[in-house]
Amino acid sequence: RIEEWRNRPLQQVYSVVFMDAIHYKVRQDNAIVNKAAYMVIGIDLEGHKDVLGMWIGEHESSKFWLGVLNDLKSRGVQDILIICVDNLNGFSEAIAAVYPQTDVQKCIVHQIRNSMKHVPYKEMKAVAAALKPIYKAVNEQAAASAMDEFEAQWGTKYPYIVRSWRTNWTELTAFFQYPQEMRKIIYTTNIIEGYHRQLRKVTKGKTIFPTDEALLKMLYLSTMDAMKKWTGRI
Repeated sequence: RIEEWRNRPLQQVYSVVFMDAIHYKVRQDNAIVNKAAYMVIGIDLEGHKDVLGMWIGEHESSKFWLGVLNDLKSRGVQDILIICVDNLNGFSEAIAAVYPQTDVQKCIVHQIRNSMKHVPYKEMKAVAAALKPIYKAVNEQAAASAMDEFEAQWGTKYPYIVRSWRTNWTELTAFFQYPQEMRKIIYTTNIIEGYHRQLRKVTKGKTIFPTDEALLKMLYLSTMDAMKKWTGRI
């Protein structure tokens, strides 16, 4: 039944797809190994949300995601308008290889977290406040001006923050091409993180899974349960 569900044909077009991995410990050859469960949520053209699939692999890598994207394609997904991801290295290249027309939106929340990593506690509030006008801007032009202002104020002290935003700029600001109502759906990976929270509630009592199959079964059953509540349109 699980295999049937995992291999079922999908719709030809999805408006938004969220991709993220959740990590678990699994016993393998008498050792305990960290495994990534690769999860994909799609929103179709009608606004309905669905889990398109789950895959178990070693630690998260863009190479494995490339396989996931090819799997979606072989199950009938011809086009995705927007894919929302975190800032994993090589992810965008993997997406471009399979869906070259797709807009990639990197999660702003992940970007802020990464920016804050090396900021001392006493300056966190000020730096966070200075970043806010970038992603809260009315359009990309205003965001670019806010980025210049941030650089003028903090660039000397935190050059790595400026470098990171500028390097990923196209994919951090893709959401500005869309109307306000859509922006709040796509500029973070909140939708898939909410789903992960539901999975963690079920799996939190289980620190180690005996096999990949056992992990898959639990994730599948929790997913079927979570999806019963997904009745509304986004």
